[in-house]
Amino acid sequence: MDLYCVIGNPVEHSRSPHIHARFAELCGQQMDYGRRLVPIGAFAEGIAAFRAEAAERGDTARGCNITVPFKFEAAALAHHTSERARLAQAVNTLRFEADGGIHADNTDGIGLVNDIVRNAGVPLQGKALLLIGAGGAAAGVLGPLLDAGAARVVVANRTVDKAIELVRRHAAVALRHGASLEAWALDKVPGAFDVVVNATASSLAGDAVPVSAEVLRPGGLAVDMMYGPAAAGFMAWAEAHGAVARDGLGMLVEQAAEAFEIWRGVRPPSAQVLAELRSSLAAASKA
Repeated sequence: MDLYCVIGNPVEHSRSPHIHARFAELCGQQMDYGRRLVPIGAFAEGIAAFRAEAAERGDTARGCNITVPFKFEAAALAHHTSERARLAQAVNTLRFEADGGIHADNTDGIGLVNDIVRNAGVPLQGKALLLIGAGGAAAGVLGPLLDAGAARVVVANRTVDKAIELVRRHAAVALRHGASLEAWALDKVPGAFDVVVNATASSLAGDAVPVSAEVLRPGGLAVDMMYGPAAAGFMAWAEAHGAVARDGLGMLVEQAAEAFEIWRGVRPPSAQVLAELRSSLAAASKA
């Protein structure tokens, strides 16, 4: 059996096993996907143990997804790293090669782009986009947002130096696409935007939205990278100020679809699985 898993701490909340099991079922792929809780500071040992345990059972560990707090350690472990993962300096997908090597990628950004463009039906080409935050979540999505054709991207962060560093790292990508890329403090963001993406932990912490509602263009799209109750505050704020609100569930499914294709060479029906997952979560919330 080909084995995969999601590695994190904590990890019991992860919906990845359900998503990948459904992908495998719909695509006719024989694989098993589980969760692995790894102690802080023992990521490399956790990967080695996963591969060794699989081999002892006569199975083969083929890859894994990485969640908090190991995305930076995963980047250091890889032998080959995709351009988008190098730019992000963080990894959420590992593929174990037959020669023992490890290929690293970051599918968060393309997952967000695919959800916005395909599922929400909002093209990014030529649009003005605000990315709130400059941490690992923002770093994982900035490159693909630029690749998707946004004409102007502003990175806003409480510590503006972090935003400046993230912009500097992606300057060549912006130049390649002829895009304007700027860094601003949260309270000084200029103008209104077609798309606003919240990549901070404010929703998870239950904090107020860290920017003024003036950044929202009427009818524009406001996306929180969290989903479920954690995204409710941001979404209510966006809707109250005339924007179309969207949570991060679609991003979660689409980044998983990208990882599945990296591993299996097959593109799963992500829109179907997203619709099923939304229906399931809605039913559970009413129970």
